[in-house]
Amino acid sequence: MKSKVKTFLLGLILGGLVAFPLGMNFGRGEPLLSNPFADRSVGARVKRAVKEKTEAIVDSTKETIHDATRPREP
Repeated sequence: MKSKVKTFLLGLILGGLVAFPLGMNFGRGEPLLSNPFADRSVGARVKRAVKEKTEAIVDSTKETIHDATRPREP
C-alpha cells in the first residue's frame, strides 16, 4: 500500500513538472515545445495576430471575388 502511494505521489509531481510549462505555452497560443520562459513582447504578439487576421481576410476576399466573377451557366 505504501509503495502505491509513493508511486502515485511521484507520478503526480513529475506530471505537474511536465504539464506546467506545456500549459503556459498552450495558454499563450505558442507551440507546446517552445521555451515557456522566453521573453515575448506584446508588440511581437500583436504583429503576429494582425498578420494572421489579415491573411485570413485576404483569402476570404479572394474567394468572394472568385465566386462573384465566375461565369454563369446558360
